[in-house]
Amino acid sequence: MTQENQNPSPEQENIAADPQAEAGTASAEAEVKTPEQEIAELNQKLTEMQDNYLRAKAEGENIRRRAAEDVSKAHKFAIESFAEHLVPVTDSLYAALNAEAVDAKAFKEGLEITLKQLLSAFEKGRMTEINPAVGDKFDPHHHQAIASVPSDQEANTVVSVLQRGYSIADRILRPALVTVSAPK
Repeated sequence: MTQENQNPSPEQENIAADPQAEAGTASAEAEVKTPEQEIAELNQKLTEMQDNYLRAKAEGENIRRRAAEDVSKAHKFAIESFAEHLVPVTDSLYAALNAEAVDAKAFKEGLEITLKQLLSAFEKGRMTEINPAVGDKFDPHHHQAIASVPSDQEANTVVSVLQRGYSIADRILRPALVTVSAPK
């Protein structure tokens, strides 16, 4: 053996002692890319981003379309539940029309039963009657005044109800038609 191998030079010592320096030099050489390689990588990234954008856009359109279909179906079939409750009332009315009415009292009782069915259907459909009592304060949100008449009652109170009103889930379908007392 020669003495050179036993006593390395200071430069050889530094290189041998620092393996990271060797790896850094090798990786620096590997990181250097030609412009064509960089362009190819950037084009690949651009293609991926365009693809992701188109997929996200298509997904957004699908969500929008499905939501529009759901709203359309909700509008189309919203009355279905309420209609199911009205079918028995219709059956009762047809039965009353087909019955031989001998007694007016029996006919009236049948109508009252049918009215109870109808009111039950209204209740199940969250439809409520607006039927103010005589003397109630006039409420323009629930009542529509047809006339103002002189009365012994306080001004702007209900004197008579000409037609009942209806609301569905706290939304006025038709206000009650009333006459109100005129100011004295």
